[in-house]
Amino acid sequence: MSTPERLLEILAGKGSLPPGWADVVVGVPRELFLPEVIEVQDQLVSRSDSPERWLAAVYDDLALTTQVNDGRDVPDGAYRLPTSSSSMPSVMLEMLGLLDVEDGHRVLELGSGTGYNAAWLAYRLGSARVTTVDVDPVLVAEAAQNLGSAGFSPRVVRGDGERGWPAGSPFDRVIATYTVAEIPYAWVGQAPAGRIVAPWGGSFFSHSFAVLEIADGEAHGRFSGYPAFMRTRSGRPHRGYLSDFLPHTNDDAPSRSDLSPLAITGDADAQFFIGLEVPDAWHLLVEAEDGSGEATLWLLADDRRSWAAAEYVPGAGEYAIGQYGPRRLWEEVERAYRLWADRGSPPRDRAGLTVTRSGSLIWLDSPDNALTSSRG
Repeated sequence: MSTPERLLEILAGKGSLPPGWADVVVGVPRELFLPEVIEVQDQLVSRSDSPERWLAAVYDDLALTTQVNDGRDVPDGAYRLPTSSSSMPSVMLEMLGLLDVEDGHRVLELGSGTGYNAAWLAYRLGSARVTTVDVDPVLVAEAAQNLGSAGFSPRVVRGDGERGWPAGSPFDRVIATYTVAEIPYAWVGQAPAGRIVAPWGGSFFSHSFAVLEIADGEAHGRFSGYPAFMRTRSGRPHRGYLSDFLPHTNDDAPSRSDLSPLAITGDADAQFFIGLEVPDAWHLLVEAEDGSGEATLWLLADDRRSWAAAEYVPGAGEYAIGQYGPRRLWEEVERAYRLWADRGSPPRDRAGLTVTRSGSLIWLDSPDNALTSSRG
């Protein structure tokens, strides 16, 4: 049977149930928070056409896309950018475990989505102690309807999540369900003695939870996990097909490097530290389909003006590089990789984040060893 109890079994079998959340998983039917048609691993599944398959996906530990391209119509062949989803329940529980809510806590959630996460919080803490904010008016209306159908009534409001919700502060906990490149100071100010948990990172590496404790007007913390969440809609860079990022493919400047492209793609710690130096470009490894083991690592600038390609050949001592545009993206990434190596290839858990009214600081081991900073 595809039921909340089955989902609980799956999560328990994975060791993904932090203390205090089992009753919540069973007590909130996920099906009440999902539309008639969901996207499951790039396939559309309709409840009316395939009810058993729909329910099986709903009560499995799967991320289910519920909106693409911000709800706009998608012509045939157009790129489908997921813009809202029901996250993997195991990842939701990982975040909620990091959030460490206690009875009596007031929680601000940024990114309402379907309302399912807010329902979990409302079941655990009571509806009156949960506020959820989303910038998309359609998602706000749907989340409120879903929550009401499930018997919950947290405050659901339309607003810019980057600003938090000052009218409801102070909060004890702040949780974001989308990835941010910076932690807004507004969140710090609205939970002055609390905790923030948010997916964090730039385009090059966005697979970290930032977990910050707040005291004396500042937030300090470190990074953990490997989440994959959608980007904030505020300043979200363009995404599309690879060809959308490759102008003038015959005009690249050739060079060679002894750094293997797989040294970059095969090490998450390296990617994290490279991302601190090159936050506004992303990478895509395209493997050959002929069994040769060859691959091309594409580096693509968010502004679509620059790109680089590094050709991997098994056993090679040097690798062909091509670069185009005002930036030399391979050189930037290689320089960042070697800087990380020169520091002794530290793991990500040695890095930390401080957020103050004047800006953010990324540091290694302690706040007095700054790696990057930004002004607020």
